[in-house]
Amino acid sequence: MPITSVASNPDTLTLTVIGDYPVPLERLWDAWADPRQLERFWGPPTWPATFTRHDMAVGGWSQYHMTGPDGSTAHAWFRFVAIEPGRKIEVDDGFAHQDGRVDESMPVMRMIFTFEETPGGSRFTGVTHFPTVEAMEQLVGMGMVEGMQSALGQMDDVVADLASFAAGRATDAQILDDTRVRISRVIRGTVDQVWRAHHDPELLKVWLLGPDGWTMPVCEVASAVGESYRYEWEAVDGSQRFGFEGELLESEPPHRSVTTERMIRMHGPGAVNEMTLTAVEGGTLMTLLIAYPNAEVRDMVLGTGMTDGMERSYARLESEILAAVPV
Repeated sequence: MPITSVASNPDTLTLTVIGDYPVPLERLWDAWADPRQLERFWGPPTWPATFTRHDMAVGGWSQYHMTGPDGSTAHAWFRFVAIEPGRKIEVDDGFAHQDGRVDESMPVMRMIFTFEETPGGSRFTGVTHFPTVEAMEQLVGMGMVEGMQSALGQMDDVVADLASFAAGRATDAQILDDTRVRISRVIRGTVDQVWRAHHDPELLKVWLLGPDGWTMPVCEVASAVGESYRYEWEAVDGSQRFGFEGELLESEPPHRSVTTERMIRMHGPGAVNEMTLTAVEGGTLMTLLIAYPNAEVRDMVLGTGMTDGMERSYARLESEILAAVPV
């Protein structure tokens, strides 16, 4: 069943949305944990959402925008206040300027999403708390009630889609805009295991090799913000060698890191990589948001077969490393 109830209460300054779905609780939860799924129902059909950050951990942020029929965009954000895995998500929700800065002229709402099992599957309840009567009147007048009902009404199709987001699906690349690409893969392992495998040089040398036939003779990992890293690969026959280097900009173990990246001995601006790890059914959702300097560089890199090489690496990580990494 779709959304079963939408009710506003001016006395308690709340808007409550309830939906019942014939799917397991884990499936419903994952739809909120995975930005690929969340953006399929967070914006109304005529104003679809694109999430450029979804760091679902306490203190983490989500940043997104909705795109209207005429191409105009409305920007907003979440800040995660509390999370009870599989049961509850509590966020502050507000508006943003186009550059991502918080729009302090608009009200901030507290949203509490709860998830529970039912005899027929699972239930989602979302309660929005408005800070003042004026804020509630302003946002309801902007069409918030109709917008949420229309947007969340799309959850039916998302939670029924088991194949698109299942563990075992190959690495997926999605172009978000002129410069940003989102790489996604569910890796069969815990968040701690996957984080460790990305930061232990001896493990990286085993799995981060791309297609068969390569070795990784140089693996210098940045362990603290401000440190530099350097990775170099060499063909087994010694005929080719290349590498990347960069700086660790942000690190929040075990779920998020941000680094710069540029090819060694190449001039010009490089890329910025933001990796987030989120526990989902079947393992850990690895999301890598890559920001390139321009669309030309983006298309050139994607045209090298990068996604296929990443898939081979992640498959190797699962088959050769994760079983040996202690939880």
